[in-house]
Amino acid sequence: MEINVGKYLKENTDYDKEKYDFQFPDITLDTDKIKTIMINEVVPSDPEDDFYGKNELPYYHTTVFPLFQKAGVPVKTIDDITSLGIYMTNAVKIPKDEYTIPKDYITASLPFLEIETELFPNVEVIMLMGDVARKALNMISRKKTKAAALPAVSTYKLRKNELWYGKIRLFPSYIMTGKNILIEKSKFEMASEDIKNMMNIIR
Repeated sequence: MEINVGKYLKENTDYDKEKYDFQFPDITLDTDKIKTIMINEVVPSDPEDDFYGKNELPYYHTTVFPLFQKAGVPVKTIDDITSLGIYMTNAVKIPKDEYTIPKDYITASLPFLEIETELFPNVEVIMLMGDVARKALNMISRKKTKAAALPAVSTYKLRKNELWYGKIRLFPSYIMTGKNILIEKSKFEMASEDIKNMMNIIR
């Protein structure tokens, strides 16, 4: 089924348009072809800097592309990533205005993320890029199953285990946007390794 994801989310979710400045992914794709969902933490302040933004070089691309390239996946455009069967989104659809993300931003964004996790019938992997993504998926899981999808253990320890959400393989990893991922070399290495392992599953 070919849809514009952002339009679909807006039309199929009840939300307060006045209270929050929600941003939605502006991407049209075939939902049957997506095998991996990569969930980042939060949308950028400028929507055109997001994964599917229209800036000449969207800010989020400046870290995502190097991670894939380090993983041995020679991507140069966001279309290259989509063509691999990978959909990227943000757990929080409201730009943050301080260092930490308010809990109500996460809660308000959950209905959209829940739809996104159910939108692609052939998904094999969900990558949780950062603690906020993990927290959001656990909130969805508790709502559905009364249990968290992931235990409250550090990402460093969790990523060594084979984890599942129903029939979907889970990869807890590190946030893939922002300048810190390029500075913190160990996290960059681990995130790229997680991407490489994800690719081995969906290829």
